[in-house]
Amino acid sequence: MTEIALRVQRSADKLTSMGDSRFARQLDLDHDGGRYRTDVSDIWNCPIVPHGGLVTAVAARAMARELDDPEQRLRTITTVFAGAVQAGPVEVDVTLLRRGRSISQVSATMRNVGADAGLTAMAVFGADRRGFEFTDLAMPEARPPEECPSFREVAAEVGEGPFHFNFWDHVDNRMVRGHSRWGAFPPSPTSERVYWYRFDEPPFLDGGVLDPLALVTLCDTMPGAVAEKIGSDHPVWLPPSADLTVHVLGEARSEWVLARNRCRRAGDGYASLDIELWDPDGRLVAYGTQIAFFVFPEGG
Repeated sequence: MTEIALRVQRSADKLTSMGDSRFARQLDLDHDGGRYRTDVSDIWNCPIVPHGGLVTAVAARAMARELDDPEQRLRTITTVFAGAVQAGPVEVDVTLLRRGRSISQVSATMRNVGADAGLTAMAVFGADRRGFEFTDLAMPEARPPEECPSFREVAAEVGEGPFHFNFWDHVDNRMVRGHSRWGAFPPSPTSERVYWYRFDEPPFLDGGVLDPLALVTLCDTMPGAVAEKIGSDHPVWLPPSADLTVHVLGEARSEWVLARNRCRRAGDGYASLDIELWDPDGRLVAYGTQIAFFVFPEGG
C-alpha cells in the first residue's frame, strides 16, 4: 500500500454505514410494479437543478433493484438528458432488456411527475468473468488531501459568484493541481486538473466498500477542465450535460478518491470531457466521459 493510501485510509470502526448517509437516503426508492418513485432533494442542486451524476445514480439504483442479482454488478451506464430532472417527486420506469447468466442489460427513464421528458439511461450489469487484467494508465502524483486547499476555503475567501452549488455542501473537493472555479486565474497550458473528492458522509457498504453509485455521481464533475484551459476572464457560463457515460472498474475502499480530469476538445458550443477516479492504493476504480454544452445565463 502506498504512503498516500496509508494516510487517507479510513479505519473500519469509523466507516459511515450506507444507511446513515444523505446519499444513501436519496437512493432509497419506493417500488410499484416496475416503476420506482422518490423525491429528489434540492440539496444536490448544481446549481439550478439536481446534479446529473446524482440523478443518474438514482436511476441506476432502480435498475439494480429491478435486476435483483447481487452477483451482477454495474459495469457501465450511459445517460442522455432529454430534459432536466427538477428537484421534487420523480418516477423511474425500468425495463429489463435481457437477463443473462453472467451479463444483463437494463434501461430506465426518469422524469418528474407529469413531465414529458427527463433522463434515459442504459446500463450493463455483469458478474466476474475469466479474462485479462492490467491498467494502461498511471495514477497521478498527489499530495495527501489534508495538504491541499479545499474549494470551500477558496469560496469563503473570494466568493462564489452568481450561483451557489448545493452539491458541494455535501462533497469536499481538494485541489492538487489546477484552480477552483472561484476567483481569478489565467488560462493554463493544459486543461488537466487533479483533485481529491470525499462525501462528507461517505456512503460505505458492508465490508468497507464505497457505494459504486457514489463513483458514478463523482464522475459527473468534468466541465471544470474547460475553465482550467480558458481561464476566468469570460462571461458567466454553465455546462449542462448532453450525456454521461461511466465505467465502474473497481471497488474504492477509501473515503477519499483521486480524480484526473481533462477536456479533449471544445468547439461549436460543446465540450468533450473525461475523468479518471483512483483509489489511493493506486487502483483505477472508475472512468467517465461526456459531452457538455455551454449556456450563458447573462447573455454574454
